[in-house]
Amino acid sequence: MKYKLLISGGGTGGHVFPAIAIADAIRAAHDDMEFLFVGAEGKLEMEKVPKAGYKIAGLPVMGFPRKISLKTITFFVHLLRSMLKAGKILREFKPHCVVGVGGYASGPVLRLAIRLKIPTLIQEQNSYAGMTNRMLSSKVDRICVAYEGMDKYFPSQKIVITGNPVRRDIMEIKNKNPQAYKLFGLDPSKKIILVLGGSLGAGTINSSILAGIDKLDSNCQLLWQCGKMYYDNLKLNLEQIEYPSVFLLPFIERMDLAYSCADLIISRAGAITISELELVGKPCILVPSPNVAEDHQTKNALALVSKQAAWIVRDIDCQVELMGKALTLLKDEAECSRISANLKKMEIPNSAEKIAAEVIDLMKLNGNGSN
Repeated sequence: MKYKLLISGGGTGGHVFPAIAIADAIRAAHDDMEFLFVGAEGKLEMEKVPKAGYKIAGLPVMGFPRKISLKTITFFVHLLRSMLKAGKILREFKPHCVVGVGGYASGPVLRLAIRLKIPTLIQEQNSYAGMTNRMLSSKVDRICVAYEGMDKYFPSQKIVITGNPVRRDIMEIKNKNPQAYKLFGLDPSKKIILVLGGSLGAGTINSSILAGIDKLDSNCQLLWQCGKMYYDNLKLNLEQIEYPSVFLLPFIERMDLAYSCADLIISRAGAITISELELVGKPCILVPSPNVAEDHQTKNALALVSKQAAWIVRDIDCQVELMGKALTLLKDEAECSRISANLKKMEIPNSAEKIAAEVIDLMKLNGNGSN
């Protein structure tokens, strides 16, 4: 029995990579499954999904402007065009199930799939559910979550705790240090701080690292993913101060190698990043972004801090505190060990496979297979 699956969403690595992980897990179990991704034109998924071996269609959808302006009119025009295109895609592809992973393209596709009575599944990554998912929760068929207590947002009978899917290569980081040292040009004898601001970079983290870079001693080095839009300016600044132990990259493709060699990780607190940190089990300092819906990154971070599985630095305090706290934690071996152990306790393994099983089950329950 052959099935067709449509996966919608994207915008950042936090949506794109879990979507690919889910597809990979389903393809491993059902190699005759036909896939189609739907994302937002010009966003990360339009590059990463084809690279992973899947077809993708783009919608001209955009985020809702925070202030009323001419962009508000543009938003509704793009939304209408996206709804029309999404309807055409659904009618032509005829999926047996639609999975929404969040991001601009997820909402329009899920709404139309529900209207067309196609089985639907939401993968909610955060500890604080997004507005779109909350609005759709009474109408979708199943909701896969990563945190307990999500029944305050969703109908309890639809919830399945699966955890967040992470990239398969990150599950296997042991014994990769020699590869990492060679790829990134690192010195194996020095401690390594891995700095991440998400797939697009983070201005506050970048400026705070640059401001405190003179605090680094000769036994420490930085592996720094800064984001493409920040790279040229930061590179110029680093060339002027000629600091030898900073390895700056716009984007790190081999995150498995970066995680494997890190002694400490500084990061935003996106849901997928946190799931990766739980899996990797490295001491970390989280700097939640204040520029996300309903401050959900702070809620994600506090879920770890409450279990002594991370340190937190508020974005507003980052410039003054970040580098000092990073070096303090790096030197405190007992605290690093405690954070690592507590992180590992929070890991939910095989999340992609669990979500894959829910998707297949949903298809079978609805009798939507075709020969």
